[in-house]
Amino acid sequence: MAKTRKKGKKFEEKLVELERIVASLEEGDSTLEESLDLFQRGTEYLKELADMLDAAEKQVEVLIKDNSGNVSSEPLKKEVSKE
Repeated sequence: MAKTRKKGKKFEEKLVELERIVASLEEGDSTLEESLDLFQRGTEYLKELADMLDAAEKQVEVLIKDNSGNVSSEPLKKEVSKE
């Protein structure tokens, strides 16, 4: 059974909360103070999510099998978008 982390909210939970904050800010019904608080919390969630994605990316490895049947691993290569 996989272990679950109890340190804080999971990625998905943080993403849902960030989406809720953005929706609340877009509604424009909050006072200035409430909006500033929401904005601050949103930027904190955004940084935490980016850090979590960076950490996950570093853990991802692609298994490679060579012609001899030996299995090795190498870091996942980022694809560069051509837009």
